[in-house]
Amino acid sequence: MMAMENSTVHNEVITDKGIGEESLLPQEHRIMNNTSYLLTWLGGCVSIGTFMMGASLVPPAGSLNLLQALLAMIIGNTVIAIGLTINGRAGHQYGIPFIVQSRSSFGIKGSIVPGFIRAVPAVIWFGVQSWVGALAINNISIILFNYDNLVLFFIIFQVIQIIMSALGFKGIKWIENIGSVFILCSLIYMFYYINTNFQTVISEKLINIPGSWGLEFWGGTTAFLGIYTTMMLNVSDYMREFNKEAKPSIATIIHWLAIVPATLFMGLIGLMASGITGEWDPIILFTELIPNKFVLVLALMFIAISQITTNVLNNALPPSYVLMDIFKLPYRKSVIIVGLLSFLTFPWKITTQGAFMLFVQFYSAFLGPIFAVMVTDYYFVRKQKLDLELLYNEDGPYKDINWAGMIAICVGAVVALIEVQLSWYSSLIPAGLTYYLLMKSGKTSKSFLKGSNMG
Repeated sequence: MMAMENSTVHNEVITDKGIGEESLLPQEHRIMNNTSYLLTWLGGCVSIGTFMMGASLVPPAGSLNLLQALLAMIIGNTVIAIGLTINGRAGHQYGIPFIVQSRSSFGIKGSIVPGFIRAVPAVIWFGVQSWVGALAINNISIILFNYDNLVLFFIIFQVIQIIMSALGFKGIKWIENIGSVFILCSLIYMFYYINTNFQTVISEKLINIPGSWGLEFWGGTTAFLGIYTTMMLNVSDYMREFNKEAKPSIATIIHWLAIVPATLFMGLIGLMASGITGEWDPIILFTELIPNKFVLVLALMFIAISQITTNVLNNALPPSYVLMDIFKLPYRKSVIIVGLLSFLTFPWKITTQGAFMLFVQFYSAFLGPIFAVMVTDYYFVRKQKLDLELLYNEDGPYKDINWAGMIAICVGAVVALIEVQLSWYSSLIPAGLTYYLLMKSGKTSKSFLKGSNMG
């Protein structure tokens, strides 16, 4: 397998893979139908980051009322659902992962840059969500057995996730499909519990306040884009496993049905609970909010399981593919390295509210431009036609760095950082237009015009 991947010119496709086997070669055999794909995304989208982000929109942390927060989440996640389908089209059509897709717009050597930018937040998220999951397990242990050992549970939780991630996409598929059922039931119950028991407080603190329809509102939509914009980059990693006969409209509907309800439940639970207690840490929040021991253990178990389903899909697989591409490592070894690196992210520091918001806003400024460059390249420069021979030929015309893509990232990021609350939106047109004009001139990227509509 490795010999095939390191060959100079691509002439093979992967027709099937066993559990724990992953390859960067084009994927011909698809393992997910519509239902499986929906459940996989549902399990992967129940992120504790969504819970925290929902809490950050309303007082005391934010300034939106309940209606404005709800609309901000719907708008942001509808944009995400559309963006996933648009950028995932190349992976769905050709069976290639994100790191290979990015070669046409950044070059084989240049693709290391967007790969690295995508991998870093994934590794950090891996650490953050593992820390939150370990906190939940530790609290369950305290409640049931009066045993407190957070460091031990953090290590055990990490090892479990590394093992699960090492199962590859076939294993991840079943983890997500089974876990999503428990997660969905838990979400519905927690939403019902909070809304029923604290309706008066919710009305006073979240509904009957003026809020804001200005910058804070649109910044709220960007906040949720910031959580999922990483997945919008590497969505081809997932769509290349999705039924090849499915139309883009079906994929968009599935993305929307998976992301929007899960995000609304998590975000609404987070903002309602935060509005009631003034806390945004989910562990502290549920401990203060739920007096019933059984319900509290159920809520904490939900938090722990949701970290696993999110991490193995969103935060282990993408950076592992990047390591496979850059260092020519096998998949399982790459997963282990990603898991070990997440130990070094000091997640107990990032989970403070100020650091968390800054982290999301800052990396969104770079992910938006990469998304714009890749979409512009695939739809306007290549006209949805990729030459796989060129993408896999390490000695061919794409072997170096496409400076048009690099310059476009820088232009988009500079514009995005002018106003970080709108960073993702504001970066798209400058980055995309810069890339198109540079490619059209052909001065900086002549070799990359081969196989394109402009070549």
